[in-house]
Amino acid sequence: MTTTGTRRPTQDQLLEWMQSLSNWGRWGDDDQKGTLNLITPEKTKRALGLVQEGVSVSCARDVTFEAAADTPIPPTHYMRGGGDKYRPGEGPDRQAVSDYIGMVFHGHTITHVDSLCHFMWDGKMYNGSSSTLVDSRDGAMSHDVTAAKLGILTRGVLVDAARLRGVEVIPRGDGVGLDDVERAERECGFKIEEGDVLLMRTGQLGHRDRTGAVDVAVAGSSGPLPELLPLFKERGIAVMGTDTGNDVAPNDYPRFSNPVHQVGIVALGLWILDNAWLDDLSEACAARNRWEFLISINPLRMPTVTGSPVNPIAVF
Repeated sequence: MTTTGTRRPTQDQLLEWMQSLSNWGRWGDDDQKGTLNLITPEKTKRALGLVQEGVSVSCARDVTFEAAADTPIPPTHYMRGGGDKYRPGEGPDRQAVSDYIGMVFHGHTITHVDSLCHFMWDGKMYNGSSSTLVDSRDGAMSHDVTAAKLGILTRGVLVDAARLRGVEVIPRGDGVGLDDVERAERECGFKIEEGDVLLMRTGQLGHRDRTGAVDVAVAGSSGPLPELLPLFKERGIAVMGTDTGNDVAPNDYPRFSNPVHQVGIVALGLWILDNAWLDDLSEACAARNRWEFLISINPLRMPTVTGSPVNPIAVF
């Protein structure tokens, strides 16, 4: 794995971080909200004050229904009736259409949040709950996405790593690291604070749509480097997201296929936003030279489900 300015932790460090970065018990033995606890009413009120123009930007990629190298099980969509059977003057008076949509949203193309049951470690979920509470038939009996049913409304900040490096896209196998975050804070005039949604742009999702899909298992992926995990804990990040599946691949860790997910979700109780569409947000921030904004992320209320597709909205 080649990285720019990386401070790559060893596997032993990652194993130690499962303990030292843990938020287990911090908000009570029964807590299922994890880092969303850091978004207080006061934090939300301050974030609302960031709105100056009333201009909103979507941070979601369009859901498409075609199979691709990185989407082997595409969403399905079919109509339960269409308007082609209605003619002027022929009736009936009730003329309506509906459709069906189904999807596997975990993966590399659909913008979604992971709930805290999405990853386990050594038979335990966040806060020590047993992995057996997620049943292959009935779904998640604990730590499902309804822990975020009130929505996520707070301050967002964008670390536009690709723009700061002067590149179209950070190469697969490389990722956003501490140097990128430190440079963004230094040059863009913000400081990451407790309760923030931290977004980090690699350019990968936009590049994928312009140049074509690739098999991530073969070509690899950019994303947040695991060296960022202590920063997530120290700064009190509520949600972390990038325009990738949020783990750099390939990596050399025998025990960690997805270190940011494994340590972040299980130990920190960190909510993760995968496959955010950040190219439009990048342009909006650059046009204003302003890299902080109000952000609203609203998962669907789906009991027993391990996450939800979302359409995050940044507001300036």
